[in-house]
Amino acid sequence: MSFSEKMLDQLSAGQLDDAKKSFASALRHDDDDMLYSLAEELYGLGFLRQSQRTYLKLLERYPGEDELRTSLADIAIDEGNNDEALSYLQQIKPDSDAYLQSLLVAADLYQTQELFEVSEQKLVAAYQLAPTEPVVLFALGEFYFMMGQYEPAIPYYFDLIKLGTTSFSQVDLAGRLGTAYAQSGKFEQALGYLKQVKPDFRSTDILFQTGFTQLQLNQVKDAIETFITLQDKDPQYASVYPYLAQAYAKQEKFEEALTTLQEGLAVDQYNEQLYKQAAQVASHLDKEDLMVQYLTKGHELDPDNIEIALDYSNLLLKLHRHEDNIKLLAAYVAADETDPQIYWNLAISYHALDHFKLAAQYYQAAQPSFQTNPTFLKQTVYFYRENGELDLMLQQLKRYVALVPDDAEMALKLEDYE
Repeated sequence: MSFSEKMLDQLSAGQLDDAKKSFASALRHDDDDMLYSLAEELYGLGFLRQSQRTYLKLLERYPGEDELRTSLADIAIDEGNNDEALSYLQQIKPDSDAYLQSLLVAADLYQTQELFEVSEQKLVAAYQLAPTEPVVLFALGEFYFMMGQYEPAIPYYFDLIKLGTTSFSQVDLAGRLGTAYAQSGKFEQALGYLKQVKPDFRSTDILFQTGFTQLQLNQVKDAIETFITLQDKDPQYASVYPYLAQAYAKQEKFEEALTTLQEGLAVDQYNEQLYKQAAQVASHLDKEDLMVQYLTKGHELDPDNIEIALDYSNLLLKLHRHEDNIKLLAAYVAADETDPQIYWNLAISYHALDHFKLAAQYYQAAQPSFQTNPTFLKQTVYFYRENGELDLMLQQLKRYVALVPDDAEMALKLEDYE
């Protein structure tokens, strides 16, 4: 047995002191092929310093072997020594057999430094050198995929599959292609690939992407089955709950949708969007107490979320809790939040409380955004009539009748006032 083999056995047995002695003997006595294998094994086991020492020993003997430099650069990147890694890579010239690998390592280096454009340039250069090399195709596909640029990733994964490669570096390419197509909005193509994912690679992420894609294609029953499978496999997978609830809601199974969202909130209690969705589902069940509970919590979690605030405000209006509504929306007015629905909702509450001056102020503020909204126009017709402002009432009445000529009652009112 060589000293290298003895060292690896001792490491496996946890005999670190003995392994250290065997390592020193290996560097002195083992042949170069054995040392190269040892360096690779040590790197894979995470013993970076020992792997580095072995590669350096070999580089002393073979200074022209640039493959050793790429390995040393990899180790330097892993240890955060980026300048050292760059130094090794810059020694490798374009005519070297290791130049292609050096481009890939350089791309990895620049990506760790968040120099994504430079990383892309290195990968494109590698592709130009070896457009059918699987490791290059995979590296480019993964780069664009991880950057969220799904469309550019697709052809590289597709080319790999055309070469007969179904998985690479423990990544299922059908799953990658399916996800990339789905994220690009091409759901038919996406589902075709997602269904090809082998059971061993059918991760929770793939199950989620499959269910999401089925939902987009309105295959609601299949989506529910997929999401339930995912939920059973990993109940802590928080993203499944809003989409499973959405699928139930499409089938008008609102009780199941609400139960699903409640389960989701048990997993992710700080997700304000889940509270918003739960309130929407509760509205279909006429559970106003639950709606108040969920919207209150969602608003507390994210006071800056205008959508949740307006949902809450609309509910308060429905419940005739006008003072609470004014209190809720006053903070947004003070912060110069200009969503016109805020002004309209405030006008309704001030009107209901007989604060006509403030109601008029907010109706006027909302007016430019709702000039073609029949509900708003009809509401202001009655407000201005009640407030004795007949010119403004007539102006709004004309706008309303022009939009809704079939409203006989309002058309008669217009005739009477004209």
